[in-house]
Amino acid sequence: MRRVAWGITGGGQYLAESVKAMREVAARNRVCTFVSRAGEEVLRMYGLLDVLQEISRGGYLEEIFLESESGRSFPMTGRLMLGRFDMLLIAPATSNTVAKIACGISDTIVTNAAALAEKAEVPVLVLPTDLREVVTRAPYAVNREVCKGCEICPPQTACPQGAISGDDIRSIDLMLCDGCGTCLPLCSSGAIDAVRMNVRRRGIDLRNIEILRERGYVILESPEEIPEAVEGGVFKRNNMHGSE
Repeated sequence: MRRVAWGITGGGQYLAESVKAMREVAARNRVCTFVSRAGEEVLRMYGLLDVLQEISRGGYLEEIFLESESGRSFPMTGRLMLGRFDMLLIAPATSNTVAKIACGISDTIVTNAAALAEKAEVPVLVLPTDLREVVTRAPYAVNREVCKGCEICPPQTACPQGAISGDDIRSIDLMLCDGCGTCLPLCSSGAIDAVRMNVRRRGIDLRNIEILRERGYVILESPEEIPEAVEGGVFKRNNMHGSE
């Protein structure tokens, strides 16, 4: 049984797939979850925030630490320096998070965890969102070209979070939406949907990923690799700083 620190940042790409993979990991290992502020927002948008409780069930080294509740010094990340975890997995890791780690910046709960893990020679596995060009699902939104601005809007009335507003063309406040999908079947014009969008790579993102690789971070290319990477031993401790 491995002790896994799992960092979640604010990327929708690979988020649901990473949660699915970590369900599998948590069935055989202990998982402690660290969520950045952006990660918390995006988890809520996709309706996945509460699912974390099924992965990190609340015992020691199985807690959920939200950056919004962790103060500015992120004291719980200190467990990485104390050797409490066998590895740190960051999945998904946004281009912003990868860039910060590459530059040595540690101003979020996840980038702070990465810095401490590297100092303590704890293996770090990273699933970047910008390694490949993919098509991903965005949060729910109103298609303004399809919305008819109905005088009575059933999705707006029924939304349990009060996330839909507007007297003419409606819109969804993603800071309130929790991705429950209540609105979808209620819109007679089919104006509410989760659109698909292409995610393209930037050269600077690829260069930052290579910096992490050169520093010994294990770079994963898909969420499907997570269970084997965590449990299969691809993360040798000397990967962090070369063979001893």
